[in-house]
Amino acid sequence: MTAASGTAQDGRSGAAGETRSGTAGDARSGTEREAQAPTWPQEFAERYRAAGWWRGETFGGVLRERAAAHPDRIAVVDPATDRRWTYGELDARADRLAAGMVARGITAGDRVVVQLPNIAEFFEVVFALFRIGALPVFALPAHRETEITYFCRFTEAAAYVIAAEHGGYDYRTLAAKVRAEVPALRHVWVAQGEPGEFEALADVPTEAVDPAAPVDPAERLDLAGPAPHDLAFLQLSGGSTGVPKLIPRTHDDYIYSLWGSNELCGVDENSVYLCALPAAHNFPLSSPGTLGALYAGARVVLCPQPAPETAFPLIEAEGVTLTGLVPPLALLWTEAAATTTHDLSSLDVLLVGGAKFSEEAARRVRPALGCTLQQVFGMAEGLVNYTRLDDPEETIVSTQGRPISPDDEIRVVDDEDNDLPVGATGHLLTRGPYTIRGYWNAPEHNARSFTADGFYRTGDIVRLTPTGHLVVEGRAKDQINRGGEKIAAEEIENHLLAHPAVHDANVVGEPDPYLGERTCAYVILKAGAEPLRPVAVKRFVRERGLAAYKVPDRVEFVAAFPRTGVGKISKKDLRTHAGTRPDTP
Repeated sequence: MTAASGTAQDGRSGAAGETRSGTAGDARSGTEREAQAPTWPQEFAERYRAAGWWRGETFGGVLRERAAAHPDRIAVVDPATDRRWTYGELDARADRLAAGMVARGITAGDRVVVQLPNIAEFFEVVFALFRIGALPVFALPAHRETEITYFCRFTEAAAYVIAAEHGGYDYRTLAAKVRAEVPALRHVWVAQGEPGEFEALADVPTEAVDPAAPVDPAERLDLAGPAPHDLAFLQLSGGSTGVPKLIPRTHDDYIYSLWGSNELCGVDENSVYLCALPAAHNFPLSSPGTLGALYAGARVVLCPQPAPETAFPLIEAEGVTLTGLVPPLALLWTEAAATTTHDLSSLDVLLVGGAKFSEEAARRVRPALGCTLQQVFGMAEGLVNYTRLDDPEETIVSTQGRPISPDDEIRVVDDEDNDLPVGATGHLLTRGPYTIRGYWNAPEHNARSFTADGFYRTGDIVRLTPTGHLVVEGRAKDQINRGGEKIAAEEIENHLLAHPAVHDANVVGEPDPYLGERTCAYVILKAGAEPLRPVAVKRFVRERGLAAYKVPDRVEFVAAFPRTGVGKISKKDLRTHAGTRPDTP
């Protein structure tokens, strides 16, 4: 099933007047650059420009324009340090830091691993790199030596940016280990806290930054900067196995996802976005996220921790209008809202994404928080779907939305890549104006993950409704084959979440000598809930009218689920654990 028309002709020459590279100032041949970061064929690039999706903007240019238009408007609020930076101040800081980085040898095309918590310096650093044409490599605070060493080595990073400490962890110790493993790493900059053996980020700008000083146009950094079709940064794939692959995003394609999201989410200059999830993650960056809010000239409020006791006071104090959460946090917020004393009435929209939000959980949002739920289903590789703000409530709670763009092409196929009719369940394939054509320097992965005509194999199992909305049934590896009967883990999880004592649930397959696989349900109970026995959970599921083979074979109660390096629940680890524990009554 194709949601947007367009014949695929995989021409490989670059569009007139452009390189097919991702990095400004890169002297390598187009063929070499194409192998490292595959990009859109000429026909598609021309089509997306003609349609107006690619506006020819860059991140550095966008910030410059917003600062010129309203220099005194607040751009970023950092409550942990009581800082409120205006657009003019953020623009000036980015200029001065960029100049300092250039003086230390950072040039267009260099990669810089950025591992920062939700602090204002995150934006100062990334916009400085955007202005140079250097590429941030977005790492998460949860990453440790294995991941960071890999990122620095694989990208040949020139620098690594950290906070001294966060969440009780000393990142300076981590940086010392990484630099010992990757001696080519030239700089480690510490954005907050004592730098120890490294250089403080505050010492990098070409001059001391006075946040109250007006912006002098004569002091602005004059760099050629990147072109709109150049690479802007590298993100991490959300895969659940191995070290994440790196996702190359251009200014053109990612900026389109920002303003396209803003239109669908009602974001304008009066909006206040709470960044509750890790700032470097794709969801809080772009859906519509912090970068979407800054594109609109809105205000970004950084939340140090996403727990209700931290986030709810900020919503009240800053008049937050929208935020984004992953499903487990959304469940926590809906439960905490019943007893909070904080005024949450400014919150208009709660976006929930990063993983499938079950229908039972989705129904709790509006009654608990008094705001509109907007489901988000997307991937750092590109495609993003939203339920619309004016969709019927049943559509909002039961689907994962429609694509941003009329030029997003959707195919739902069987195991042999044959297109399936509307309503049938199959594998999701997609291509479009903000979906990448290949991972960074990963030809073997690309051969498996992309079709010959450029469709990305998402790994999701979905069905398409007659209205064009997608319903996510799970991941391809989340399907359990129990004695020949196929069971979607998401379906059983949805029923488990309907139990009044269940906070969250995950279902995986475990080996069985007779059936091949049987189902194991891992369950987290709500705080204060009376203890349950597995037999009671099985009875509850059975009494909801499911076929007997769908009732979990085993139920285990846990305090938390294991997570991947990018913060998603690790079904792989749950599967590994399954079958190692005896049955419980």
